[in-house]
Amino acid sequence: MVRRIRSYHEVGAAAGGDVLEQVRAQRRRLEERLAQVRRVVAVASGKGGVGKSAVTANLAATLAERGHRVGAVDADLNGPSLARMLGAAGQPLEVREDGVLPATGAAGVRVMSMDLLLADDDAPVRWRGPGGRVAPPGAEDAFVWQSTLETGTLREFLADTHWGELDWLLIDAPPGTDRIERLLGLVPRLDAVLLVTTPSEAARFVVAKSVRLARDAGVAAVGLVANMCAYVCPTCGSAAPLFDADGARRLAEAAALPLWTEIPFDPRLAASTDAGAPFVLGTRDAPAAHALRALADRLERDTSHQEAPP
Repeated sequence: MVRRIRSYHEVGAAAGGDVLEQVRAQRRRLEERLAQVRRVVAVASGKGGVGKSAVTANLAATLAERGHRVGAVDADLNGPSLARMLGAAGQPLEVREDGVLPATGAAGVRVMSMDLLLADDDAPVRWRGPGGRVAPPGAEDAFVWQSTLETGTLREFLADTHWGELDWLLIDAPPGTDRIERLLGLVPRLDAVLLVTTPSEAARFVVAKSVRLARDAGVAAVGLVANMCAYVCPTCGSAAPLFDADGARRLAEAAALPLWTEIPFDPRLAASTDAGAPFVLGTRDAPAAHALRALADRLERDTSHQEAPP
């Protein structure tokens, strides 16, 4: 996959051959890669705009700062941002016979993202269908094969990246319950799913669907991460609710889901993430930094009893 698209912004279906056998081969490679990973965690959300990628970047940096070997893959192929948030944007990728070496981000996090494969910052990903054609906007058949191509490309992202031995692999999933379902069917083992949301009533219905998908898939640890719970003034440190003050707890109760952490909105967190310098690495006393470290604590604690691969 990476050999095919590393210099282009168009992704196409494989031509010729037994497609089913290609998928089986990808699955075998993926299982071999993940055999070297102790914990695989998906950071997901039923809806967009909740700060999921910022949570992923800061969680990865927190775990790496503690001495863990951490990888992070951006599963949002059409709107990648994780490489930039971890300060890895623009790094060249080394292609070897045993896979592609990931970029190195903040605190040594190993990063793979579609953003690292695009020739230009503003280059969109265009998906090629049968015959190698790029479907024009609004084409009736575009969605039929684009979903298949996205799934195959993500599988290759995970399988063809030479992660090496990792303590944690975080997968930053695209928004949408359909993307969560696809990821659950794609990855052979998920040790935890973190569902990031804002504590609003509108989010409750989406979270309930995402919880059910994760539980039906047999994920051992599923936790709710309530982001943007309050606004923290960067000058005086005072906090004021952005949503209903008890919204996050009601949301957790309605979904019968443990609330792992509540992260207040801090303008400095957004600014540092945009600059490729995770907030937790440069700020110690801010409430948002404390909440993100508490999330890492909970993740370590709630997955410690699970049997890890050798």
